[in-house]
Amino acid sequence: MNTNLYPGFQVLICDDDTSFLRSISFAIERYCGINNVVQCSDSTDVMSHLASGNIRVVLLDLNMPHISGDELLPKIIELYPYISVVIISGINQVESAVQCIKLGAYDYHVKTEEPERLSNSIMQVIRYQELNLENQAMRGYMLENQSALHPAFAKIININHQMHSAFNYIESISNSQQPILITGESGVGKELIARAIHETSSCSGELVCVNVAGLDDNLFSDTLFGHKKGAFTGADQARKGMIEKASGGILFLDEIGDLSLASQVKLLRLLQEGEYYPVGSDTPKRINARIIAATHQDLHSKKEDGQFRNDLYYRLKIHHVNIPPLRERKEDIALLLEHFLTLAADEFDKELASIPAGLLVLLENYSFPGNIRELRAMAFDAMSTHQSGELSMKAFKGIIDSMPDVNIHAQPEKPLFEASGTLPTLKKAADLLVKEAMKRANSNQSLAAQLLGISQPALSKRLKNMQ
Repeated sequence: MNTNLYPGFQVLICDDDTSFLRSISFAIERYCGINNVVQCSDSTDVMSHLASGNIRVVLLDLNMPHISGDELLPKIIELYPYISVVIISGINQVESAVQCIKLGAYDYHVKTEEPERLSNSIMQVIRYQELNLENQAMRGYMLENQSALHPAFAKIININHQMHSAFNYIESISNSQQPILITGESGVGKELIARAIHETSSCSGELVCVNVAGLDDNLFSDTLFGHKKGAFTGADQARKGMIEKASGGILFLDEIGDLSLASQVKLLRLLQEGEYYPVGSDTPKRINARIIAATHQDLHSKKEDGQFRNDLYYRLKIHHVNIPPLRERKEDIALLLEHFLTLAADEFDKELASIPAGLLVLLENYSFPGNIRELRAMAFDAMSTHQSGELSMKAFKGIIDSMPDVNIHAQPEKPLFEASGTLPTLKKAADLLVKEAMKRANSNQSLAAQLLGISQPALSKRLKNMQ
């Protein structure tokens, strides 16, 4: 039996018609997965429920004995202005609807409406309240300027302020039910971020990871939704999909930018309606898992080119966590290198090598197109040939020299010289370049010469001429 309550706050339904109470409760659970409901058939009990409960949404009938909805509405709005009140009346009157909206009601519906339509409208109110709560939480983090982070982030080695800001943001949205989009170049650690979100949330279920790259539409449906016995040739028994396995937890969809347009439609419907059909089944199932998606691609550009659905893009990006590349986190390189060298030393059963001073300068001037994954590979390769004492820089230089130092994600650089300005002389330009290289190399002439592409004696001669 599913004991997970959704949403995180309570929804109060007040109507003197007990049969309608049962039917509307069933409908919103059936169509929206809303099961955190308080039923009230006596209007005199409404205010006591509001005072003692965690209620953010009220569905209120207008015509009730004892105290009518007309009387309750202004009282609720005055005492609990953060609560959204939805009027559900048996009377379809424009004047009544207009008056309720003027008094502060969020919406007005007639009981004879289709249950699915009414449920979808109620779901909009739920999402509105969820976003309000999340915004309050984020403001709280900003105002308190908390420095203590959740233990889950200890696994992500860094001292970078951009990463710490991302961690604070993640904590503020960790209990939201809305999707999260994680972006960042390949190798920055997007799956680690997804695991941190899972650990900081109150999810009782597990984190289920699915790499959707290379999945055609049929395989995507079978992987996520599962199938019914006999759904296709070879389906000898029913199989649960990853959505069901992630029940009560988080479904992590990696490489979402590679998803086909046909599969994008199915994912969009899953996010919008909260339900899916196992392959070969006519009976829908409700999703009881939060969706996290990740990509190294520029989804905005893909959206503009028609390769990614506009509606799905904004549905996934309700919460957005962007992980900066390693070249923008140079202060983390030393920590990460030491961590990976320690892991490699344990794996190869060797003593931990000391890091030469010039190595960090060399790495900090490298663009790392493969990001953290590339640094890890460098460390393990260097330790595999290491004998004793100081770590050799030969392995690192070989890898860096063999790869094109090109950043395909870089923004167009600012022109070196203004069009209307005076050009520096060739000697002055060369002197400025030498000074910058020496600055980046921490005055190490060998490294500065390598950055400039000249020999160390040639650099030494230039430095003497500059004095």
